[in-house]
Amino acid sequence: MATKTHIPDELQSLFTRSDAYHNSFLIKPDPILDFVQKNTQDKGIEYDMAVSPAQGKFLQLILLSTGAKRVLEVGSLAGYSAIWMARALPDDGEVVALELEPSHAQALEENVKAAQLSSKIKVIVGPAHQSMKDLPSAKPFDLVFIDADKQNNTNYFIEGKRLVRKSGVIIVDNVGRNGRPADLDDHDAKVEGVRGLLRYIKDDAEVEATTIHTVGEKGFDGFLYAIRK
Repeated sequence: MATKTHIPDELQSLFTRSDAYHNSFLIKPDPILDFVQKNTQDKGIEYDMAVSPAQGKFLQLILLSTGAKRVLEVGSLAGYSAIWMARALPDDGEVVALELEPSHAQALEENVKAAQLSSKIKVIVGPAHQSMKDLPSAKPFDLVFIDADKQNNTNYFIEGKRLVRKSGVIIVDNVGRNGRPADLDDHDAKVEGVRGLLRYIKDDAEVEATTIHTVGEKGFDGFLYAIRK
């Protein structure tokens, strides 16, 4: 049976405390994002699935530093990360947010409206892979952020590569997974989704990529950062 990696409570406490300490200097209080968190939780949506504040700001900084105008988010939950990213875009910028669950999409729309970003965030409801296939490549994205079901990581990445501009960025979240992808006795479907993506990228001459592992309030995880050549 696969061994599931467990982070000791004292170590997770250290990660969380360190995140909170750094955030106290680098991330300003934000009533809108506080509302998004509460509204999401009040609707019974698992808010812990969203990115952390530090991760949200990291996405925002990438967009600001690259002058991005168009973003595709694959798996938006209730809009927390979409709001972080939309704030980095110019007035004519756009985040196209793909979400499978209608109840999540409804909360997303409410949260986006509260953030006064409805003009910048377009929500598409339905299976993300099909939604991506339906999008034209003629109007490419500057960044694709993939944070949906991990079993489809490779399918999402292939479509993301089609939709992102040359030298554009593709980020795939949650590829660290407590180090479990490196445990070859662990055959969890989400873990296999990470491995499948890595195997695909290994032989893909069209991208350059690396994994950055992270620790923080979300535990031990990581993201894959790729550039389309």
